[in-house]
Amino acid sequence: MKKKGRVLLIVHDVYQDDNVFPMGVGYLASFLEREGAGVTVYSQDVFHYTNQDLAKFLLENEFDLIGVGFLAARFKETILDLCKIVNECKKDAFLVLGAHGPSPIPEYILDKTNADIIVIGEAEETMADLLECKLSGGKDLHKIRGIAYRKNSVCCINPRRTPVKDLDLIPFPAWHLFPIEKYATCLKLFGHKETNRYMPIITSRGCVNECNFCYRIEKGFRLRSIESIIQEIKILNSEYGINYFLIFDELFLISKKRLKDFKGALEKNNLKIEFSCNARADILDEESLRMMKECGCRLISFGLESTDQSVLNLMNKNTTAEQNLRAVELTKKAGIGIGLCFIWGNKGDNEATLKSNLAFIKKYNTYDQIRTIRPVTPFPGSKLYYEAIENGLLGGPEDFFAKFKNSDLLTVNFTNIPDKNFYELLFEANRELILDHYNHTGGNTEAANTLIDQFQRLYFLGEHKFRGARHYKRIEVK
Repeated sequence: MKKKGRVLLIVHDVYQDDNVFPMGVGYLASFLEREGAGVTVYSQDVFHYTNQDLAKFLLENEFDLIGVGFLAARFKETILDLCKIVNECKKDAFLVLGAHGPSPIPEYILDKTNADIIVIGEAEETMADLLECKLSGGKDLHKIRGIAYRKNSVCCINPRRTPVKDLDLIPFPAWHLFPIEKYATCLKLFGHKETNRYMPIITSRGCVNECNFCYRIEKGFRLRSIESIIQEIKILNSEYGINYFLIFDELFLISKKRLKDFKGALEKNNLKIEFSCNARADILDEESLRMMKECGCRLISFGLESTDQSVLNLMNKNTTAEQNLRAVELTKKAGIGIGLCFIWGNKGDNEATLKSNLAFIKKYNTYDQIRTIRPVTPFPGSKLYYEAIENGLLGGPEDFFAKFKNSDLLTVNFTNIPDKNFYELLFEANRELILDHYNHTGGNTEAANTLIDQFQRLYFLGEHKFRGARHYKRIEVK
């Protein structure tokens, strides 16, 4: 089939070596290929190509669309400079930005990046329409749902697009366009075996809850069929040797019946896999955990966020502290690893809630990952972001990006604790967690001190390039 247009999808660098396959780009690439487009993926993440390398690549090639997706946390650090290079070298291509970063604040992102178009929401169908429009002369942008663009210096925001309801209609990620060997082997998880090869999958999109710190580019919750999930696992297993799956759903465990169907399908297809996933605490029971372990589950991450019920209520978490405790105890009893995710500094937090969170992690930690506590960040699009603006704590996106330096640092302080004392308390808590982790996993004092020093430099000396504690799992001491 004759190629219908040329699309470049850039996976920007995140400046670390333990990179996870970019699922959103993979799905977008496969959808565009199915529509007849010629798609190229430029993997800055695993190869650490510089922007100068990118400029040379752009000048040597021709594209109709150049797409970049990003989170707000990467905007100032990475995306602004990247967009500057693309705009200088893109020739006649449209520069299109999308994903969670630009979707809630498209006018601001257009102003700052000089991008041609912002995709608001999920991008598969929208990018296909944009490519068709570009090939037809680019005159009909007003007809395309789910985009923002400038016309005569005025920002135009078109009506939202209805997301694809049947996820089975979206083809599997275009793995063949990516350096899969890099992604499959660069992660080193707890209990890692040399035979483990990793890839993420999703079995659903969305969530049924609305926590105040969370932003999703689409509302609602949609499930893939079990048949489609099994087919994807079989392909990844047989063609790429993947045997450990990172299930990235926000709600993988939605019902006991679906879990039974998943377990039955694995057994029917004689698939022996390992996987990690996320789960809500109010869904798990002993039977569910037994089935999860029989399916190959090795770790469940819980977004517990706080041990204090009043804080959970203010977050709109829709779980109770008792449910959280019971789920963690049952999971530990079942012999499944636990990821204990806590944030601090939300509405209602104080020194006592931090100490309670710390004690909980130390009591129930299975030491599968280095666990630390982060301050909450009111990312654009979240309810907390709009509350911060309403209460005079933020002035809008310009103020947010002026204040945001790192996800491990305060952007807005929602507590009554002065910033200096806030960091002192958080440093001592995380120092205790790091020492506790290394004491239970071999006692590598030098590695622990290295990580503690990184936190000290982050909190008190303004060194903002820190990538998070879990990226220090493989510290080598010579």
